[in-house]
Amino acid sequence: MIENHDSRIQKYLTPYRYPQPVLHGSGMPGAFDEKAVDIPFVFWHNGKFHMLYTGFDGTGYQSALAVSDDLLHWTHKGVILRRQLETERWDRIGGAATWMLKESSELWEMPRLRKVDGKYWLVYHSYPGTGYESGPAEIGFAWTQDEELLDWHFPDQPAFSWKDGEEWEAGGLYKACFFFHEGRYWLFYNAKNREERWTEQTGIAWSVDLEHWTRCPQNPVLRVGRGMWDERFVSDPYIVRDGARWLNFYFGYGKMYEDGHTHAQEGLALSDDLVTWEKVREPILCAGEAGAYDCGHAHKASIVYYNGVLYHFYCGTRPWQEGDATNAYGEYRTICVAASRPVWEK
Repeated sequence: MIENHDSRIQKYLTPYRYPQPVLHGSGMPGAFDEKAVDIPFVFWHNGKFHMLYTGFDGTGYQSALAVSDDLLHWTHKGVILRRQLETERWDRIGGAATWMLKESSELWEMPRLRKVDGKYWLVYHSYPGTGYESGPAEIGFAWTQDEELLDWHFPDQPAFSWKDGEEWEAGGLYKACFFFHEGRYWLFYNAKNREERWTEQTGIAWSVDLEHWTRCPQNPVLRVGRGMWDERFVSDPYIVRDGARWLNFYFGYGKMYEDGHTHAQEGLALSDDLVTWEKVREPILCAGEAGAYDCGHAHKASIVYYNGVLYHFYCGTRPWQEGDATNAYGEYRTICVAASRPVWEK
């Protein structure tokens, strides 16, 4: 276990929080983001920063893009993954697009998209039922040749399913990230078991074609820490590398805190081989102070290094208050950012 004061991790910490969300839902009846936004993934494309993110309208997830020039001010660009209730598709309820294939996994490089056979690729997961994350989700890969990244082609069947897995993932799949390394694609994903008070852990699968996958025999490679702050969830992997060192910015959940609540918070794990991981003992980004936009949860990382600053995007939640733009079952769920230094105070 790595202590939080360990010199190895100091350059990965982002203690300065932007004082307001950088993106929130519209609150408009019938809009894809009527009730909430979630799961940021930030990258550079065609001269602008882009954010892939998820909206929730009470029926299910749909996914969209926003753009920015400075990483702090974002404008909605378009919905790219829509619901198709009139069909019999496996993803008819919609889906959460969580990651696009990047040229490099290096933390200190600009996150640019990689083409394979002239196509950009994303991964998403879709739930079979209506409502909030209803039923066991499966994973698919979509592609586009559109440089605006608005016209995507979605598969007729999932590429990766809990149905082929083990008990620890039998309750369904959540956020995935994927990258190319040593001649094959690596898919990191978190999944839950079927227990009523379920556990979420993280596994790996490998593929050479994004269609046929082999699970890692050591799965789950990132497990919950019994008696620790992440004793129930080790979720939503965000995998990057710093030279020979691999990093997983994940979120953990499980510990009851003095305020009487359990908070999802950001953790960090390190690895030399992508299979064996060592966790940092405590969260590296905790839930915010009472009343803050992230006082409920601070989770689901996207990490970007730009102009000497490390930006840590995440989903922040707090109890809904009168005047908030959206209300998802009594919760105001937005996208926030923290940084290695307070660049917005210049």
